[in-house]
Amino acid sequence: MKITKLLTALTSLLLLANVGLGQTIVGSSHDFSTQSWNTTGEICICCHTPHNANISVPDAPLWNHQLTIATFQLYTSPTFNGASTITQPSGSSKLCLSCHDGTVALENFSQTTNGTHYISGVNNLGNDLRNDHPISFVYDAALAAADPGLWNPTTHPSGIGSGTITNTMLFNNKMECASCHDVHNSTGIAHLLLKTNAASALCLTCHNK
Repeated sequence: MKITKLLTALTSLLLLANVGLGQTIVGSSHDFSTQSWNTTGEICICCHTPHNANISVPDAPLWNHQLTIATFQLYTSPTFNGASTITQPSGSSKLCLSCHDGTVALENFSQTTNGTHYISGVNNLGNDLRNDHPISFVYDAALAAADPGLWNPTTHPSGIGSGTITNTMLFNNKMECASCHDVHNSTGIAHLLLKTNAASALCLTCHNK
């Protein structure tokens, strides 16, 4: 009986340990190694390269994919506080939209510019971002002070490790696509979220409701 209980306890501990293990891009929706248009069979090369990277966009680590040149219709709302300004997508958001706006072919990497395979369906956001969460705006203490519906990102914990919203979710103090989405799937959460949105947990990280 004691042995059975011990084995049950050890099994439970192992299961709990596995829950905390991160996933990887392998096998995720960003694993393009088996796509017919990716003749290299590699995963990382679709976005990154060790040599001759495009360094024109900040926060674009060794970038290898063709960048979008689209002009976007931006989110606007009377509830958006004027203490910050929504700009054309920048940083990591421009990288995401270089596939997700549907204007750049998926295989347009490593100097290729004549691809024919484009993202489709709900993953194609197009260039109209008015119905999507705003991105590329400064989210700082000043914005939080002007809008009591937001937490102060410099002091409020993100729930990701022991960091604040500012140092774990923002990029140069800006809200970008990667503030909510983990493109490398290291969390293993659905929709490549940075953290779970059960009971709106992700939303309530920033929104004081």
